[in-house]
Amino acid sequence: MNITHASFLTLPVSDQDRALAFYTQVLGFEVRADRQVGSMRWLQVAPKGAQTVFTLSGPGMGDFLPGSTQGIMLVTADVDADCANLAAAGIEVSGPDDVPWGRMAGFRDLDGNGLMLLTEKEGL
Repeated sequence: MNITHASFLTLPVSDQDRALAFYTQVLGFEVRADRQVGSMRWLQVAPKGAQTVFTLSGPGMGDFLPGSTQGIMLVTADVDADCANLAAAGIEVSGPDDVPWGRMAGFRDLDGNGLMLLTEKEGL
C-alpha cells in the first residue's frame, strides 16, 4: 500500500452558503475550492495549512444526509480558548475535558455534523 493521506472528507450540509460562513467565519477555515461543476457547487474548506480538506456537500450531491457525519477530530493548540470562541459565537460545546491523550471538547456544526477539538498531551 502506498497511501499518503486522505484527500477530503465529505460534510453533508443543507445550505452551502450557511455552512461556508460557519466554517470560515466561526472556525477560521479557508476556502480551497468554490466552483460550479454542472448543476452542482464543488465547495471545499480547510484549516490553514491542512492537507486534508472538507467538502461541504449540498443537496443533490449524492445520498448524503446533512448531520450524518460524526467524530471528526480537529487538533488545536488551545482547546479552552477555542471552546470560549465557539460559545461566544452561540455554538453549544461539550467539554473541554481531560482525557489520557490530552484535552478534548465536542460541538456540532449548523447541520448537526459532530466535530471534536483536541489539544494533544505532550509526549504522546
